[in-house]
Amino acid sequence: MLRRLSHKTAAILAAVAGLTVAIAATVCAADDATGNPMQAQIDHGKSTYASKCSHCHGPNLMNSGTITPDLRAFPDDKTRFVTTVKNGKNNRMPPWGDILDDEEIGSLWAFISSRRKP
Repeated sequence: MLRRLSHKTAAILAAVAGLTVAIAATVCAADDATGNPMQAQIDHGKSTYASKCSHCHGPNLMNSGTITPDLRAFPDDKTRFVTTVKNGKNNRMPPWGDILDDEEIGSLWAFISSRRKP
């Protein structure tokens, strides 16, 4: 029993170590010259926003000519944001879940939340 427990413990520790290394590698890969590990994701979100969202929401996250919300004031609620992007909203915003993958939506969130008004 003790021998089996030590093998399980070793396997768990190896898995935790592997995950730690994988997470650290992901963070380092996303790091850029500014030292901000999120910058690569924010930049990707900015590009996606420019090509997919800015025509309705405006180039600066707001469009005074339409009834779209000022995204700089979007609540700090990633789940609501992701749901709205994927499923659309009140027949005013089309669903994007079949067009944007989870990574692109996550990058959009990173970009928009980085531009949030205090």
